[in-house]
Amino acid sequence: MKQNDKALKELIAEIKSLPENQSYTKRGIPPIFQFHEESKILLVGQAPGRKVEESGIPFHDLSGKRLMEWMGISEEIFYGKSISIIPMDFYYPGKGKGGDLPPRPFMRKYHDAVAALLPKVKLRILIGKYAIAHYDPKGAKLPLKDLLYPYGEAWEKDHGTKSLPLSGQTSSKS
Repeated sequence: MKQNDKALKELIAEIKSLPENQSYTKRGIPPIFQFHEESKILLVGQAPGRKVEESGIPFHDLSGKRLMEWMGISEEIFYGKSISIIPMDFYYPGKGKGGDLPPRPFMRKYHDAVAALLPKVKLRILIGKYAIAHYDPKGAKLPLKDLLYPYGEAWEKDHGTKSLPLSGQTSSKS
């Protein structure tokens, strides 16, 4: 038994028991993430979409396919033990006027608690504005061109872990 198995099971039980998550639990939808204690790479996404909610597999949709292409890795590696995937919300938050709703803010502490169980992570890939804002509120306000290259080095100096922020948004400032 891995050292963090008990803590992870307790966190999952707590997440499922939250009143705000009861509709998911009643429908048999578990918190959606991928955890491997030995992972050296952590992907931090926004929240699962409708297709991911149906499959229960993180990034099991077009965005995941695109992400694997960007990373230049196979599905086998992406879903293997070297990568953990922990979104800012473990459930699909629903549809809004302009697309999917953002991650629910009360889930941040559970994201942090699960991420804390990954002591071997050397690279954190932040995908989207909510993930970037969570790990660095100042960085979330920068234009993408200012964020992508110098950011990883500065982050490592300040926090000891390299981070690579990614966003599907295009920068209006070139």
